[in-house]
Amino acid sequence: MSSLDWIVLIGTLACIVTYGLYKSRTEKSMEAYFLVNRSMPWYLILLSIMGTQASAVTFLSAPGQAFTDGMRFLQYYFGLPIAMVILCVTFVPLYGKLKIFTAYEYLEQRFDVKTRTFTSFLFLLSRGLSTGISIYAPSIILSSLLGWDIYWTNIFMGGLLIIYTVTGGAKAVAYTQQLQLLIILGGMFVAGYLIVHKLPEGVSFSDALKVSGASGKLNVITSGIKSQGFDWKDRYNLISGIIGGAFLALSYFGTDQSQVGRYLTAKNDRESKLGLLMNGLVKVPMQFFILLIGALLFTFYQFNKQPIFFNDAVKEKVYQSAYGDSLRAVNTAYEKASADKQVLVRSYVDAIHEKKEEATPGIKANIQQADHHIDSLRTTYKKYLSKADASIDTNDTNYIFLKFVVDYLPAGLVGLLIAIIFLAAWGSIAAALNSLASCTMIDFYCRFKHHHAHPDQQDVDDEKKYKLSKWFTFAWGVFCIVVAQFSNRMGSLIEAVNILGSLFYGVILGIFLVAFYMKKIKGNAVFWAAVISELIVIVLFILDRYNIIGLGFLWFNVIGAALVILFAALFNKFAGKQEFTAKTQRAGS
Repeated sequence: MSSLDWIVLIGTLACIVTYGLYKSRTEKSMEAYFLVNRSMPWYLILLSIMGTQASAVTFLSAPGQAFTDGMRFLQYYFGLPIAMVILCVTFVPLYGKLKIFTAYEYLEQRFDVKTRTFTSFLFLLSRGLSTGISIYAPSIILSSLLGWDIYWTNIFMGGLLIIYTVTGGAKAVAYTQQLQLLIILGGMFVAGYLIVHKLPEGVSFSDALKVSGASGKLNVITSGIKSQGFDWKDRYNLISGIIGGAFLALSYFGTDQSQVGRYLTAKNDRESKLGLLMNGLVKVPMQFFILLIGALLFTFYQFNKQPIFFNDAVKEKVYQSAYGDSLRAVNTAYEKASADKQVLVRSYVDAIHEKKEEATPGIKANIQQADHHIDSLRTTYKKYLSKADASIDTNDTNYIFLKFVVDYLPAGLVGLLIAIIFLAAWGSIAAALNSLASCTMIDFYCRFKHHHAHPDQQDVDDEKKYKLSKWFTFAWGVFCIVVAQFSNRMGSLIEAVNILGSLFYGVILGIFLVAFYMKKIKGNAVFWAAVISELIVIVLFILDRYNIIGLGFLWFNVIGAALVILFAALFNKFAGKQEFTAKTQRAGS
């Protein structure tokens, strides 16, 4: 990077931290630290919700996801608006009425302490692991740009985040996310504009879309239905997106403290509802735009030299290995195939301009055949990479957008785009650490150390609990850094985070659905239903990983929730019969 890029990067990050710390000045209490004294307006709730959800993984990995797999990932969000409406009707009024710190306090009031504790534990486990992955995402940037060891980079990135989050609390999170999201969206728009602007003369925006479409990158809507019937293994399609996506969004926004904590800071229920509903309206178009950048980036590389592998950091190392000659030979074949495809793409655009409609289907078929050949060469190259160094992550999806930024953007904008990825990381990770600390403090320390369910009882000085909350934030920061150290072989990070969430969110949602809608079910029934359902989901995931069954990860949310509801109803009915039998026997005696 140039000196100007470093100035822009450091200056942007410094401004965000200074602004957040300035805005976070507040009294030293737990309600101020975790919930900003419940004083936030709806538009800050909206930006905080979006900032928490849109991590660095979103902006780093989503364009690469569209580049490699097309835009069908968008269907993952189609259930979001439905979930927002359900949350506003059911979850928000109840949370507002109870004046809770965490969503899991309600479960003790409705069921018992063990159900509350188990659900909070599932949240802490899932959010702690996914936050570690989110720390790893921006670490990739520094490691790639500066040649730093990824392990020390994780420690550096995590250390900055710990300082930032421990000091500011929820108010710093909310106000910095407001500014961060505005800078992020502006920077991504500039990146999208420059991709189109750098296309060859005579290739318009509409031409770029047609080229992407010819290679199947604009597959926004897919049914998942094939000649053999519905493909349950297909991860992203209309049906799984609406049903599985709605269940995942219900659980994430309704039961995950990292999101619930955002709208618990609202002035009242109306502000919470407005923030959630606007999120449902804005998120899908925003994600469409981010994925479109990846589709346009694919077109850009049809007219410019595209590397066979986007992570430059591994090249020098593997080319010195015994497989160096094999790698060079595959790369040479790849460059020739790419050059041949560029000719096809150019002729396709010319046919469109000259309105030779009869020629375009044949050229399009040739382009798709060329894509298959190029993909096979990339696959072969990655196999040699693995043989040359087994520690290399051969999935380069997370480096595709970064490679374009570093190679093609002008000085200053490179620093801004990299700052954007840092800002996205800071916003989501800061919110996550804040929520992890709040659950640890409220659901475990306050509940068990002092034997009461709510922190308003002042048997411990509030300022002492405020200081302890900061230490919990610090401890979770250290845990997430440790997780980041083991995140280097997870492939597409945006998929990894969502798969991880799907292992737990369905079960958590099932517990809350039983709490809301099945009033006769008692604590023991739902607790054991949740434990067994979680074990089944994990077994199904393992079977799926070994291709013993075929199931897209979004369906784990539906399965987890359905199993909890089913088992809870069965266990409760069985317990009821036992109780009835016992009463009858006592009466007879």
